[in-house]
Amino acid sequence: MVRRLLDAFGQDPCRILKASPSELMQVKGVGEKAVHSIRSWKQSFDLPKELQKLDEANAVFIACDEPHYPSILSQLYDPPIGLYQCGHYHLTESQPAIAIVGSRHASLYGLRVARQFAQRLASMGFCIVSGLARGVDTAAHEGALEAGGDTIAVLGNGLDIIYPPENLELYRRIERNGAILSEFCFGRRADRQTFPMRNRIVSGLCQGVLIVESDENGGSMITARFALEQNRQVYAIPGRIDQANSRGCHRLIKEGALLTTSVEDILDDLQYRVQQTELFDDLNSGNGETAARADVDSRPEFSQTKKRWQTLSGELLELCEVLNREGALTVDALSDLTSRDVARIHASLMMLELQKHIVRQFDGTVALRE
Repeated sequence: MVRRLLDAFGQDPCRILKASPSELMQVKGVGEKAVHSIRSWKQSFDLPKELQKLDEANAVFIACDEPHYPSILSQLYDPPIGLYQCGHYHLTESQPAIAIVGSRHASLYGLRVARQFAQRLASMGFCIVSGLARGVDTAAHEGALEAGGDTIAVLGNGLDIIYPPENLELYRRIERNGAILSEFCFGRRADRQTFPMRNRIVSGLCQGVLIVESDENGGSMITARFALEQNRQVYAIPGRIDQANSRGCHRLIKEGALLTTSVEDILDDLQYRVQQTELFDDLNSGNGETAARADVDSRPEFSQTKKRWQTLSGELLELCEVLNREGALTVDALSDLTSRDVARIHASLMMLELQKHIVRQFDGTVALRE
């Protein structure tokens, strides 16, 4: 309805608030109740008090025309006109994101799968998006944090309400290391309307949505439907045929969702493997590239691996050089040795791993593939 109102009034919220009841009623979907809410907004919304709450919560409100508003949401027909945010992390255009959602009453298998997928994807530079709910959502956030990666929690209520309450500590960890988002003002409690609204943002922030476990009528199925409407890919983890939590995933697979048994299934589908993406082009570009390659080619230690690396240049080639010279290294060590920020190192390593130039080892280091 908000989108229809904005379309009808030239994308000007002030015109909506000043419109007469008859003008508002001409917009499809706007009834008397909505008209009353719009016309009496001053009685139901205290702007100075809302600003005070933002300050007290160390939060910000990001309008849809501001720089830190996630640009990927602008692709939606009905994006939120603004987002409340706690935490300093901002999703950028160059960083891929995957939503991991599922049952609040997940099995041990579902919790393990959600955590493992989140860990692996986060370690490769993906942002993990979920809804902070019990079960799969919680496991996904925790997996991303354990990998030292980025994660976003999208709430179906105001930022000042922690739901479920047992996730208070997880909320604080995400706030410190990621971001908490909501389109609802402070004090707004979750209900049957707010959760679907939240789900459209969860899917809208991402290139794809992974459903780990869900009954056929579970909330994750709503997220999957939003993903399809938003032209996002849906991935589904298969489960036991005698468990209710598997029915939703099996139904999605029958309807065309990608049956997913490994992170590689997601990577292949997103066409990250051996593809000339914009990121890859950017990493391979740079002044002095030809001279750098000639210098590397002349080194004796490079001769045996030259054929494997002949398609690389720029940052990707530099990382291979460092790993060839130093052996297995952590991401922080690579960042120190190359004077590049950790986020960019993660992105470069993701490209090298997809092209099978490097391997990630159990101790958290990366090394050249033998």
